[in-house]
Amino acid sequence: MHGHDDGENGIDNGFAEQGFANIGAWILGRNMFGPVRGPWPDESWKGWWGDEPPYHVPVFVLTHHARAPLEMKGGTTFHFVTDGIHTALEQARAAASDRDVRLGGGVATIREYLRAGLVDELHLPVRPVLLGAGEHLWRDLDMRALGYECAKHVEGRGPCMCSCAGGQAEVGYLFEEPSRP
Repeated sequence: MHGHDDGENGIDNGFAEQGFANIGAWILGRNMFGPVRGPWPDESWKGWWGDEPPYHVPVFVLTHHARAPLEMKGGTTFHFVTDGIHTALEQARAAASDRDVRLGGGVATIREYLRAGLVDELHLPVRPVLLGAGEHLWRDLDMRALGYECAKHVEGRGPCMCSCAGGQAEVGYLFEEPSRP
């Protein structure tokens, strides 16, 4: 787990560490911030993570319902953006300065940014576990039509990292093979 001394080493850990390196701001969909739907009934919900979220940088939450910024311990301030993905990206880039902006999901948010051609790089861990219906990341999303092609892959003990590139964007996928006895 990021920020802890225990856990695995190897390809998965390397990609996780890389995913947190040089991050100056995050963008999240509202469902990643919390379970509250529709207008905010009040401002009591402060996220899934307790008093100190794991971000430690500004976070821009896409929502249809305005809310005042929320400052938390550890340097995280949540900014609630009602003007769409382009405004959220513009604000996140300004906050990040010369560092990267990380798109933290959820599925609908990732799909919007992919369709708009605004994703530079995507690391997606995929595991062979059935969790239920959920949201479908790739439904009606033709990555080739959006200009993405497989550029490279890195094999490990179980996972395989495949990077797809298209124009100025690069998208990566992490495929995990089932473990064998």
